[in-house]
Amino acid sequence: MNRAAVIIPNLNGIAYIRGCLDSLAEQSCRDFETVVIDNGSEDGSAQVIEEEYPWVKLKKLSRNTGFCHAVNLGIRMSDAPVVILLNNDTVCRPDFVRELLSGIERHPKAFSCCSSMRRLDKPDLLDDAGDYYCVLGWAFAAGKDREASLYAKERKVFASCGGASAYRRDYLEKTGLFDEKHFAYLEDIDIGYRARILGYENWYIPSAQVLHAGSASSGSRYNRFKVLHTSRNSIYLIYKNMPLPQILLNFPFLLAGWLIKAVFFARRGYLREYMRGSAAGLSYCRREKKVKFERRNLIHYGTIQAELWLNLFRRFVS
Repeated sequence: MNRAAVIIPNLNGIAYIRGCLDSLAEQSCRDFETVVIDNGSEDGSAQVIEEEYPWVKLKKLSRNTGFCHAVNLGIRMSDAPVVILLNNDTVCRPDFVRELLSGIERHPKAFSCCSSMRRLDKPDLLDDAGDYYCVLGWAFAAGKDREASLYAKERKVFASCGGASAYRRDYLEKTGLFDEKHFAYLEDIDIGYRARILGYENWYIPSAQVLHAGSASSGSRYNRFKVLHTSRNSIYLIYKNMPLPQILLNFPFLLAGWLIKAVFFARRGYLREYMRGSAAGLSYCRREKKVKFERRNLIHYGTIQAELWLNLFRRFVS
């Protein structure tokens, strides 16, 4: 059995997929398999994988089923004890897999370990050094666009970015896999949150490094699809993971966070998508189930609440 399985969801990734797979072929650790789930690509990238990378386990889907369904399918196709999720627009440093496996082995309570994601166009700058979630209902990446040298210390984070992180399979069996109702965006915060409720940890491993194109290539961090889905998933995430007393405690902050974002997106021409997404999130609250509250996890809820307040400070100061 392989020590790990690298799961790559691919959708029209012709511009990047060769760089991603070539970097995996050059890893110092070879004890892993690579699984690509193609979400109905129409640009020939699935054919490139099939013809040029025979060592990749490829599953071709007829349509775009979303990030969450793709990675869940990839996880089920493997039996490795560690699964590593990787975006198709990344290039891995040679020790990426080795360092993630080493990190998750060093921390027995680690549900996940995330990498140091650097900007592909400016490798000295960070794209993500672990994700946080604050009392305003906002998720944010630590260190974004800052010097990577400032984030050279291993540390706990609220959740790991699903773009380049390792997850322990036996803990995934306790939390459940990625929530496919998210389709895309904030699914990594959600699963990290669920793990935290159970008392598990998420760690940032700076020695595991990838270069990430992301918005650096597209030139924009916002679009109609993303605003619609993130606004919907933001409300669903709160409803799903916070018990009612915690929602009531945080409601003034959550409302303020929602209003600030409404003004932000209105100024950028996305108010309609923001409102539609918020309405869809509220409809999820009426029909979807919450994470079951258990008294034995009360101390974990308390720890999470303290972090929600602390992360508000991190959001505006760090």
